Amino acid sequence: MVLAATHPVIDTHGHLLVPAADALMTGEPGQAADAAAERLAFSAASAEINRAQLERVGPQLTSVQRRLDDLDALGVDVQIVGPMPMHRYWAGPGLAAAFTRIVNEAVAAHCALGQGRLHGLGTLPLQHPDLAVRELEDAIGRLGLRGVSVSTNVDGRELADRRFDPVWAAAADLGAVVFIHPWGCSLGARLGPNFLGNTFGQPAETALALSHLIFGGTLDRFPRLKLLAAHGGGFLPTYIGRSDHAWAARPDARGCRHAPSWYLRRIWYDTLVYTAPGLRHLVEAAGADKLVLGTDYPFDMGVTDPVERAAAAGLPAADLTAVLSGNAASLFGLSSARARGGASAGPGSSPPPP
Repeated sequence: MVLAATHPVIDTHGHLLVPAADALMTGEPGQAADAAAERLAFSAASAEINRAQLERVGPQLTSVQRRLDDLDALGVDVQIVGPMPMHRYWAGPGLAAAFTRIVNEAVAAHCALGQGRLHGLGTLPLQHPDLAVRELEDAIGRLGLRGVSVSTNVDGRELADRRFDPVWAAAADLGAVVFIHPWGCSLGARLGPNFLGNTFGQPAETALALSHLIFGGTLDRFPRLKLLAAHGGGFLPTYIGRSDHAWAARPDARGCRHAPSWYLRRIWYDTLVYTAPGLRHLVEAAGADKLVLGTDYPFDMGVTDPVERAAAAGLPAADLTAVLSGNAASLFGLSSARARGGASAGPGSSPPPP
């Protein structure tokens, strides 16, 4: 399918590596703890493949021109670029503020060189909610980013913890997208063999985080909050019937006003579910208006034929156009975006002020 110039194909799930941010954290005690957790979640063989992959895709994670060339090959006009999902939620206030500024300014600078085709998501020091609100305001206001990427928990605290409510309130007020992308899984060593830390762990983490946000009433308290879930929302949309049954059968599962399936249509999801039946099911569960294209560029668990996979689901033409273009344009405020050769820069795609 070829979309008209007024309907650019928009990928909402691309990653950026920020070496300066990694260098800032070198030698910090939390780094050792992160490394230990990763050793639990991945076997030695998987860890070596991960290391080799990161070395191989380094240019794709850092070079603007390489990214644009690859987007052309993918059939993508516009990409939402966020940092690799390593947020270092263990960092103290000063270190966390410095890390956040380095990451967010790097994302803005990278996107500014993208010829109007790249728009950014930042990170937040969620472990310090007051600081996170200030950094969110800076990311959206000064840097022109479209939102932020967050992990599925904050150093062991759920995203639905009430201490984070000021952050979600600020995000709702600013119209900032909150992209929930897991990094690792709390199941630890049970996921070590056979790359289960990613294939099972990542979607399990996303499903758990979304369940807490739904059952814990976060979406009731912040009805204008824009949540985008990576990897099709994980396992939650597939087995939402069990959540509905618990909500109806047990008073201790009544932390939200409506049945959990009602909230599936309050969340956006990327299309990274791999199969046509999986995508059709996601449309049935959440609605075609809540799906946006996602590639997980440039990692091996992503896809290099995103448009073809979306088209294979056999959606009505209007729904397919919405999934490939219109939904993301609306979600991220990209009304000025155009197809390749006619891209128009909007907020978030211009250099940050000095």
